[in-house]
Amino acid sequence: MRSYQAVFGVPEFTPLFLTAALQVAAQTVAGLGLATLVFRSTGSPFLSALALFGPALAQLLGATTLLTAADRLPPRGAIAGIALVFALGTAAQAVPGLPVGTVFLILFAQGLVGSVGGGVRYGLLGEILPREGYLLGRSLMNMAAGVCQIGGFATGGVLVATLSPRGTLLTGAALHLAGAVLARYGLTRRAPRATGRASVAATWRGNGRLWSDPARRRLYLALWVPNGLIVGCESLFVPYAPEHAGLLFACAALGMLAGDTVVGRLATGGLRRGPAAPLQALLAAPYLLFVLGPGLPLALVAVTVSAVGYSASLLYQQRLMALVPDELSGHALGLHTSGMLALQGLSAALAGAVAQLTSVTTAMTLLAGASLAVTAGLAVTEGPSSGPRPSLRRGRRRAA
Repeated sequence: MRSYQAVFGVPEFTPLFLTAALQVAAQTVAGLGLATLVFRSTGSPFLSALALFGPALAQLLGATTLLTAADRLPPRGAIAGIALVFALGTAAQAVPGLPVGTVFLILFAQGLVGSVGGGVRYGLLGEILPREGYLLGRSLMNMAAGVCQIGGFATGGVLVATLSPRGTLLTGAALHLAGAVLARYGLTRRAPRATGRASVAATWRGNGRLWSDPARRRLYLALWVPNGLIVGCESLFVPYAPEHAGLLFACAALGMLAGDTVVGRLATGGLRRGPAAPLQALLAAPYLLFVLGPGLPLALVAVTVSAVGYSASLLYQQRLMALVPDELSGHALGLHTSGMLALQGLSAALAGAVAQLTSVTTAMTLLAGASLAVTAGLAVTEGPSSGPRPSLRRGRRRAA
């Protein structure tokens, strides 16, 4: 499988692709609306950043308690159900007079439920596509996420200005609901990938098995930490440029789209197996310019160039999938997604706290420097796996 056309030729890929795109659009629109609402009501960069990326903090709890459900739930029902929960929660956040504490309680609940979603979605992607097509399929979904973020942040900015932050939240809720309907009627009913009851103990056993191999452990850290720190920088766009935050987010999404397009489609096989560290260094380096407090034009260029570096994740994910047994594929991808989002939430909280104590530009610069340091450290310690590699053969499961 060597082309995007071949990927779209797999019948069930299209509804999964569209469902994922709708969820990204919904979260983008609703997140910008909620962050603006919280910033206007509190004036706090910390709470604004937490409103935009706070649900990811709940992924820490989900990663240690719920991840076995990613392989033990019917994919169609799980994807539709999670989208419905997000629709209801987002609509509730638009209620006038809702206390800020209640807003964050809903965010936490959404994040906890969503911790299973990445494993379910990308585990299903691994079932739909042959293993050699996974990178192309994930690249397409990342590109769709980039397009939806560009459109979502641009649309969200217009909605915040013309309607209100609450009207923007309701638009996000409607998009979540559309995703739930599409998943329910567009995806094929399939049996879970694994049997048995989901439990905390089983989640810990699976996490321990995945974490026990040094090569997998290093890949998880590379997928989580450097990118998460840069998302912390992005979480400060609202206090950095309150009237142009949507434009900054859209430029970041444009850069991510460009990088995923190049790595996923145009790169040679040799480059796919090559080092991803230079791309992650590119992700962090432009944010060092923020120590100068650049004006909007230079800030937009820096953000766009930086986001190209997110494409390093595609290379790391390809390597991770080659080291994961089939029966743990959903769990492994869920751990990747939950850990990634958890680090994003922690980094957003850290960025907001540092900005509160110093300044927004200082916080951006410090997090970018930390990201570069982690990338360099992981590149230096890269080594072969100590354990055997699982078979790359993947059995195909019939639709139930």
